[in-house]
Amino acid sequence: MATDIHDSTFERTTPAESTRARPARIADDAHALLAARQLAAAFAPEAAARDRDRRLPWAELDAFAASGLWAITVPREYGGAGVSSNTLAQVTAIIAAADGSLGQIPQNHFYALEVLRVGGRPEQQRFFYDRVLAGDRFGNALAETGHKDFKRRTRLTRGAAGWQVEGRKFYCTGALFAHWIPTLAVSEEDGRDVTYLVFIPRNAPGVEVIDDWDGFGQRITGSGSVQFDQVRVEPEWIVPFQTSFERPTTIGPVAQIMHAAIDLGQARGAFQAALQFVREHSRPWIDARVEHASQDPLTITAFGDLAVRLSAAEALLRRAGRFVDAAQAKPAERSVAEASIAVAEARALTTTVSLEAGSRLFELAGTAATLDGLGLDRFWRNARTHTLHDPVRWKYHAVGNFYLNDKHPPRHGAL
Repeated sequence: MATDIHDSTFERTTPAESTRARPARIADDAHALLAARQLAAAFAPEAAARDRDRRLPWAELDAFAASGLWAITVPREYGGAGVSSNTLAQVTAIIAAADGSLGQIPQNHFYALEVLRVGGRPEQQRFFYDRVLAGDRFGNALAETGHKDFKRRTRLTRGAAGWQVEGRKFYCTGALFAHWIPTLAVSEEDGRDVTYLVFIPRNAPGVEVIDDWDGFGQRITGSGSVQFDQVRVEPEWIVPFQTSFERPTTIGPVAQIMHAAIDLGQARGAFQAALQFVREHSRPWIDARVEHASQDPLTITAFGDLAVRLSAAEALLRRAGRFVDAAQAKPAERSVAEASIAVAEARALTTTVSLEAGSRLFELAGTAATLDGLGLDRFWRNARTHTLHDPVRWKYHAVGNFYLNDKHPPRHGAL
């Protein structure tokens, strides 16, 4: 199959052009952060209503993409901003603080861009970078359910009409809103299975995106099913995946730092909501003998404790970004392992603080905060749902094994 891919050209491979306007161009890291803050301010007011009514965020995603933020990791030599990993994480956290679902939806878009940067051929990179700069969004079809093992059963095969994909995926965050669905598929080569990331047009014949996600959190991420029924794909859309983990690369750390950023954003959102509610609505406990809940000494102490934990998580995330940037610049066994561990440390703390902030919001705000119309429970529900992406207990194991036994963590997309 490799010969067919490498000998291919990029004729006849572009889906029908959209009439949408070309997105704004983000100039640099500072511009990206400014644009994220402006969007977050626009997204936050309706976040509770979107969650309550499960109102899919089509207009918000159009505005998100139009801002240029979905192209910020496209390298400068290809016309993008080429922002740092820290900026990518901060942009993600800023949006997630306003709306956890909107913060998560682009995660796999940026993951696919990193797979493309690491393993794609120059002509593939140019093609897909151009599509992103033009406003195309990537979803994902990576995970599969129904089996206790992690073996992928979606197949990439060659038939009389060319290459095709057959299979079913779940947890396909963003696929519902995407122009392309990067899909993990397995091809048999020389008696063994080899995994590729296949960029499949959302509107290709045989693609069915099913809106069947009914998790109690991250409700509007579109994380449902995708069915591929003999979907014909061009060889130009097939990017090596498995081989990118047979050498030290930053695909895993980049994927994970975004997950840490989503959790951090959820924590920030819950913390700010708790501050506002206690200041404006909560009553002090009778034994505090104060007029306002914000004067309750135990409430003040609890907020202080939570603020310290949040600041620590933010610091670890920024530190992790520096390690990821260093590994991207000079990928090697040690630099990639150090990046993975730094991100694992950040994920351990962002997981904890996002859950704690979502829960302590109610402890500090009081019974009135549980009224259904307020939608304040979304912070904990979103955090609990997203932090289940991969178990935090394995982060602690990876960190401990690295420092105690000098064991490098495994290279895969889940760390």
